[in-house]
Amino acid sequence: MGFQLGAIDTSILIAYGLILVGMGVYFFRKTKTSEQFMVAGRGIPAWAAGLAVMSAYTSSISYIAVPGKAFDSNWHPLIFALAAIPVTWFVTKYVVPYYRKKKIISVYGYLEEKIGAWASIYASLSFVLFMIGRTAVILYLSSLLLSSFIVVDIRILIVVIGIVTIVYTLMGGMEAVIWTDVMQSVIMIGGIIFIGFLLTKEVFARPDFLIQNAFDAKKFSLGETTLSLNSRTIWVMIIYGISENIRNLVADQNYTQKYCSVPDEKQAKKSVWIAMLIYLPLTALFLYIGTTLFAFYSGPDHMLGEAITKGDQVFPHFIATKLPVGVKGLIIAAILAASMSTIDSALNCSATVLFVDYYKKYIKPSASEGNSVKFLRLTTVIWGIAGIAVALLLINAKSALDIWWIIAGIFGGGILGLFLLGIFNVKITKIQGIISVIFSILIIIWGSFLRDLPDNFARIECKMDPIIIGAMSTLGLVMLALFFVLANKMTGMKQTHP
Repeated sequence: MGFQLGAIDTSILIAYGLILVGMGVYFFRKTKTSEQFMVAGRGIPAWAAGLAVMSAYTSSISYIAVPGKAFDSNWHPLIFALAAIPVTWFVTKYVVPYYRKKKIISVYGYLEEKIGAWASIYASLSFVLFMIGRTAVILYLSSLLLSSFIVVDIRILIVVIGIVTIVYTLMGGMEAVIWTDVMQSVIMIGGIIFIGFLLTKEVFARPDFLIQNAFDAKKFSLGETTLSLNSRTIWVMIIYGISENIRNLVADQNYTQKYCSVPDEKQAKKSVWIAMLIYLPLTALFLYIGTTLFAFYSGPDHMLGEAITKGDQVFPHFIATKLPVGVKGLIIAAILAASMSTIDSALNCSATVLFVDYYKKYIKPSASEGNSVKFLRLTTVIWGIAGIAVALLLINAKSALDIWWIIAGIFGGGILGLFLLGIFNVKITKIQGIISVIFSILIIIWGSFLRDLPDNFARIECKMDPIIIGAMSTLGLVMLALFFVLANKMTGMKQTHP
C-alpha cells in the first residue's frame, strides 16, 4: 500500500511487544509445574477463559477477511457465528461435563479411551502438524499486513513477531497465554468498536445517507436460499457452521485446554457461553465494518483507487488513510493482537499434546516436574521455530490462504468424525476405524484437488463449495463406520473397541 507509520504509531507497536514480553516474565515465577504450564493450575476465572476461547476464534484473518467478505458480498459469515449457539448448548450439556469429570488436559486422550490408542495417535499427531501450518499462515499474513506500514523486510517481521510470541508463551505457559489473550481481546474489541463508531457517523449522516447504498446492493443479506451445495448458500453456511463449531469446541485442543483451565465444571460451561456470546456480536460488528466501508466508499467524496482490487484490501487502506496518528498504531496493534493470541495458543497447546500424549505416555512416564516443564518449554520453542520457518517459505507461495485450506483439510480429516464415534459409542474394529479415516481423507483430497478438470474428467470433478468439504469428510467417515456396524451385526462379528 505504501503508507508508512510515523514515530508515535511505531512506538505504540514496540511498547505493545515489550508489554507482552513483560507479562511472560511476570508469570514465569508462577509456572513451576507441568500442570501450571498446561492449564494454569486450573485457577483461571471463567470470564478470562471465555475471552481466551473467543480470541482463539479470531485472528488477523478474521480482522481483515471478515470485513472484506462483507464488502465484496454479504453477511453470510454471520450464520457461522449463529450456528455456534446451538453447538455451545450441546457441548456444555454433554461434552464439558465428561471432560471435567475425567480431568482431561489433552483432549485426544478421550479418543484412546473411547476408540483406541491408534485414534489418539493419529488425531494428536495431525493436530500438532496442523498447528505448525496454522502458526505459519497467521505469522505470514500479519507480517504481510504490517510490512505495508513499516519499512522493514517481511522476513524480519515474521521472525520478530514469532520470537516475541515464543518468548512470552514459553516463559508464562497457559497463564501467560490466557492473560495476554485477555489484554489482546480488549484491544481488539475496543479498536473495532471505535472504527464502527467512526464509520457510523459518516455513512448515516444527512444529507448523503450513504448507508442506503449498502441496502440497495443487498449487503445485509445472509445469502441465497437455493437448495445447492455448489455455492455459498445459507444451507452451505449452516452445514459449515455446525460442523466447524463442533470441531472447535469438542476436538480442538486450542479451545478445550482453555475451558479446562478453570476451577470446576460450572465455570467451564460459563466460559464457553461467555466466549460465544461475545463472538456472535463481534462477528456482526466485523461484518458491519465491511458493509459501512462499502457505503463509505460508494460516495463521491471517498475513492479507493485502482490499486484496491478486492475487499481484503479495503480495511487496511481505511486504517492507513483515514485514522489519526496514535489511533492508527493502536488499531494495527489490535490486528497483531488477534494474530498473536492465535499463535501463542497454538504453541502452548502443541507442547501440551506432545507432552501428555507422547513424552509422558511413551518416552518418560516417570519424568520429574523439572524435566516435564523443560520439555514443555523446549517443544514450545521448537514448534515456534518450525512455524517461523514455514512462514518464511510462504513468502514465495502463490496463495497462502489456498495452502492453509489444504493443510486444514488434510490434517483435520477424520478427527471430528472420530470424536463423534466416541461420543455416540459407535463400536467398530481397529481396521474398520482406519479404513473410515482413510475414506474421509480421500474425500478431502477429492474436494481439494479435483476441481476445474478437463471435460474428459468432468464426471469425477468436485463442484461443492470448498468450505463444506471438511463436513462432507466427517459425514463420510461416520456413514462408513455405521455401515461397518450394520455389517458386523449381520455377520455376527463381535464389536469391540480397537
